[in-house]
Amino acid sequence: MKTFKKILSYPLSVVFYIFFFINLLVFHPIQWICLKLGGYEAHKKSVDIFNFFLLRCLNLLGTRYSIENPYQLPIDKSCIFVANHQGMYDIPPIIWHFREHHPKFVSKKELGKGIPSISFNLRHGGNLLIDRKNGREALVKMSKFADYLNQNKRSAVIFPEGTRSRTGAPKKFAVQGLQLLIKKMPEAVIVPITINNSWKLFRYGSFPMGIGVHLRLKVHEPFSANSDDPEALVAKVERSITADII
Repeated sequence: MKTFKKILSYPLSVVFYIFFFINLLVFHPIQWICLKLGGYEAHKKSVDIFNFFLLRCLNLLGTRYSIENPYQLPIDKSCIFVANHQGMYDIPPIIWHFREHHPKFVSKKELGKGIPSISFNLRHGGNLLIDRKNGREALVKMSKFADYLNQNKRSAVIFPEGTRSRTGAPKKFAVQGLQLLIKKMPEAVIVPITINNSWKLFRYGSFPMGIGVHLRLKVHEPFSANSDDPEALVAKVERSITADII
């Protein structure tokens, strides 16, 4: 059965990448036009729709999604979404399913150029691009990022592991950036999220893609950023997330 699935993954991966790159190329000028003519709101809607279609591309591989969220998250204040990181396809379901919260990502600066649609959104959509090799500069930018989120009631998405886990096993959290966000955003709601099975899309590498993956997101009980000191809150978040990683 495993051999058959891998053989089938080759033609399905070709179909996936054709539609994936079509989406990248089509939505790049759409984003540009929306930003120039309609400003932030129009651009955001184009990004939401872009990610909706990325999810449909992944459906071509037999990918399914489950979002377990029994909580009513506020839309009148910022959230800090904190999740483990298993691959680049963790991002489209977060953007689409939490679109009312205006999620903005903390990402490495290298992704800010060279990728149609994705790089454009990272540069112009209110996200934060940091140089991982320059910790002091990254913290300064993180502080300004928190001010932007506070001012506009937008939300942060941060993957404290820094790099994705290629086997699903959790990595140790890098805590400085998250602690700074918590300190700078005391009115925000912290939302821990556990992501499972996303790594299986890359079980063979970038080609072929894994097929028939059931990608799961589980939202844990949210809590206020001012409910405890930042160090304790980060430890609590890490325990919540890692306890449910399969």
